[in-house]
Amino acid sequence: MGETVRVLFLCTGNSARSQMAEAFARHYGRGRVEASSAGIDPKGLHPFTVKVMKEKGMDVSRQQSKAVTDEMLRAADVVITVCGHADERCPALPPDVRKLHWPIEDPAVLGGRAPEEVLAAFRQARDDLESRVRDLLSTLQRQ
Repeated sequence: MGETVRVLFLCTGNSARSQMAEAFARHYGRGRVEASSAGIDPKGLHPFTVKVMKEKGMDVSRQQSKAVTDEMLRAADVVITVCGHADERCPALPPDVRKLHWPIEDPAVLGGRAPEEVLAAFRQARDDLESRVRDLLSTLQRQ
């Protein structure tokens, strides 16, 4: 992987999964990846996203929840949807943009449950995303 690869992580609310994936890609990509995230219907950064990423030594508190734009899609080399809703509603991509789908349960929709249960779901999503990002970077390295 000689040049920087631009990866856009896309989900519905841009409050949890795509934010975590962006942080992992930046951290593990070490300058080889230009990572960003966006949402179909942004909801703001979830406090548990900040909490579970801090457990991994990453501060995402300054990341912003934002709406996906056509410019973001055109600028990406790879677009990764991390939920079914975003996958179904993903706008048409330019032919040279690669699209991947990672179906990961949304921990942010578990409001009303015990905080420990919600936090466990955030940790599960975080760990799944970390593994997938590492695999992606390994694949990109070989290409």
